[in-house]
Amino acid sequence: MSAQDEQFQAAAPDPAASSADDGMTWWYRWLCRIAGVIGGMSCAFAGLWNCVTINPLNIAAGVWMMLNAFVLFLCEAPFCCQFIEFANAVSARADRLRSWQKAAFYCGMAVFPVILSLTLTTLFGNAIAFATGVLYGLSALGKKGDAISYARIHQQQKQMDEEKLTGSLEGQA
Repeated sequence: MSAQDEQFQAAAPDPAASSADDGMTWWYRWLCRIAGVIGGMSCAFAGLWNCVTINPLNIAAGVWMMLNAFVLFLCEAPFCCQFIEFANAVSARADRLRSWQKAAFYCGMAVFPVILSLTLTTLFGNAIAFATGVLYGLSALGKKGDAISYARIHQQQKQMDEEKLTGSLEGQA
């Protein structure tokens, strides 16, 4: 086994460990990854378009957007960065992050260029990258409960309220 194969084995995430602790379904995980790749593409194109100007703040925002695109590709789709040796290691480390950490990181990355230069190009270019952070943030909230358990909780609360009400009425009599 070559050194590169050993590095890949060490950097490869354990699928059982990652799926067990975050509670995301397979299709939601793929939705987040696809949103990250599309967000990276939109950041890259809008960042390049933003750099074709004279205004230095627009150029800085465009460079930051291209950096965002690179980070999104590196974390969400390391196969797009095969020419970089550490791409698999960075992706494995990003997979070990919790959903709320990814959400904060992606949303923060997407907001900074908009604050730097508020234009339609920066808004639309970072919208999908921000949406990727929102998707990860929603997954951090957890699964929605089923209707049966909500009805059971509501029934118990209603019963406790009725018992308190009858108890206070009997105490007055």
